[in-house]
This record gives sequence, C-alpha cells and structure tokens, in this order.
Amino acid sequence: MSDDVPGPYGQGEYDVRLDWGPTGARTAQADVAVVVDVLSFSTSVTVAVERGTRVFPLPWRDERARQFAAAHDAVLAVGRREATAPGAVPAPTLSPAGLLAGPPVERLVLPSPNGSTIAAALADADVTVAVGCLRNASAVAAWLAPAVAAGRSVAVVAAGERWRDDDSLRPALEDHLGAGAILSALGGLVGASGFSPEARSAAELFDAAAATLTERLHDCVGGRELRDLGFGADVDVASSLDASSVVPVLADGAFQAASWTSRASF
Repeated sequence: MSDDVPGPYGQGEYDVRLDWGPTGARTAQADVAVVVDVLSFSTSVTVAVERGTRVFPLPWRDERARQFAAAHDAVLAVGRREATAPGAVPAPTLSPAGLLAGPPVERLVLPSPNGSTIAAALADADVTVAVGCLRNASAVAAWLAPAVAAGRSVAVVAAGERWRDDDSLRPALEDHLGAGAILSALGGLVGASGFSPEARSAAELFDAAAATLTERLHDCVGGRELRDLGFGADVDVASSLDASSVVPVLADGAFQAASWTSRASF
C-alpha cells in the first residue's frame, strides 16, 4: 500500500502505527496489518490455526455465510449461545475455549462483526494481513521484525466493539492491551524510534498492565460480558500471554500459519 495518506490521520510519517476499527485499518495504509480482536476473533483464529485449521473470515453470518461454507467444503461456526442451547448439535463457535477443547476441523468459516470485517476490508488491498492477540503477541512481533527492518510499514489495528444504539466504534481495553503486547515485544526487537505516538503509548499501556493482565481482562467490559454469559473460560484462554508461537496470515481467503522459514519475504 502507498504511504501517501490523507493528512495526518494515517500516521504515514511513522513505520509502525496503531489505529482502530475498519476505517482506521484503511486509513493507516500500511504494507502489513495485524488485526487484534482479543475477545474473541483473533484469539479464536489463533487457537484454530494452532490446531491445523484453515479459517475463512466473514463479516456476516446469514445465508451468504452458509452458502460460502458449502462452496468451500467448510464447517460454519455458530453463535456461542446457539451451540449451548438445549438439544443443540455440537458445532464450532467463536469461543476460543471451545475451539481449544473440541475436535479440530480442516476448514472453518468464522463470522465476526469486528475482526472479520476488518480482515475483509483489507483482503482486496495490496497488504499482508495477520491476526494477533495476547496469546501469540511475541510470535507476531518476531514475525513483524524482519518487515520493519526491511522498511515495510506496519499497522496494528485494534478492532474494538460496536455500540448497539448506533453501531459506532467502542474502543475496548482488551484490544488496546493485545495491540500493546505486540508493539511492546516489537519495540524490544527493533526499537521504538519508528513508532507513532499511538503505537508507543499502546506499548506503554501494556507494560504498565502486564503484571495484572488476567485480572484486567476478566474485569473489563468485554470480560464481564463473557463471564455473565457463562463464557469465562474464553477470557482465560484469551489472557494466556505468549501461549502460542503461531502467526495466522491471510492467504487465498483463509488464515493459515505463517511459514517461519520465509517470514522476511512479505
């Protein structure tokens, strides 16, 4: 992507950027974008790819998703509550704990209104798209470091959530911390001189919160929402810092594990 950004909003004078949501992802106009949706899209993708699954992200969960899954010989993930309803047929969901415990599938279609929407917004652009979370933060940083060293621009995109009243972006602490974990680790590898103030501040936020990370995830709005719905185990999985060495990268419409032997060839 070109670094010719609209005014100051794309942080184009910096090599490493931090922005929010689909609009921020497009505005950042980076060569490499990492989508961070800790509760739960990017954590779920990471868990599924760890287990050998190719994950197709979709921004919608209606009949189009069912048709897409059928056309790609893939299993369509269902909603958490749908899967746990009385008499429900067992099926994969957006729950990272469920994906970690259940039998893996070869291909999974994973609808998500936030993380998948951002990935879809970037998929047709000339950009390398990965997903990151707390679970694989250091692995993502190590994967990004050669790109930064080669002069490629990087945007870490915190997904955030949506307000139900007007569908506007609601910044989410868990995504700010997940983005900060990646940026903190990346700064330790390449230095932070090329970081935008937004990226540097996210790294500093993570550094300040790292000692109480699990507690903060459980007590933040997103964590409380999942706990109240009976999915506290998802927060536990999401807060497992550096539990994974897998970096899911979007290729041919699906997330699959990055090849570490060719990680510098973006």
